[in-house]
Amino acid sequence: MNNVVLIGRLTRDPDLRFIPTSGMAVAKFALAVDKGLYGEKKQEAINQGKPTADFINITVFGKTAEVCANYLSKGRQCAIQGRIQTGSYTTQTGEKRYTTDVIADRVEFIGSREQSSSNQGNAVQPDSSFFNDFPDEDNDIFEPVDDEDIPF
Repeated sequence: MNNVVLIGRLTRDPDLRFIPTSGMAVAKFALAVDKGLYGEKKQEAINQGKPTADFINITVFGKTAEVCANYLSKGRQCAIQGRIQTGSYTTQTGEKRYTTDVIADRVEFIGSREQSSSNQGNAVQPDSSFFNDFPDEDNDIFEPVDDEDIPF
């Protein structure tokens, strides 16, 4: 089973591109995920100049990629669910390089936009038209059902 769940903060704004042959959107960004060091171990790592977080490359496809590019920005916290994908390539000098990325199937925004904008100053705010497809809170979308109509 290849399943990954991560929570962290974006280290840079998502880079959105489109596959020329299909037009599919692809967003890439890195997520800083805390290593979970506490107390003396965390202070020791800081004193030695060692990172206290892992920096993981994330790739998202399709409509989710477009939403990430529009509403996520550097410093914003999010949770992703996906799978690990490894690969390799050869550089122009003939050196073989190995890659490990997470292909995200699901991305959830965590924390408020105000938090990230106060931390970052340039967070992207969603367009109010984004919310037009949702019903008003006053309109109840559920209808009562008679117990006799339930088949069990």
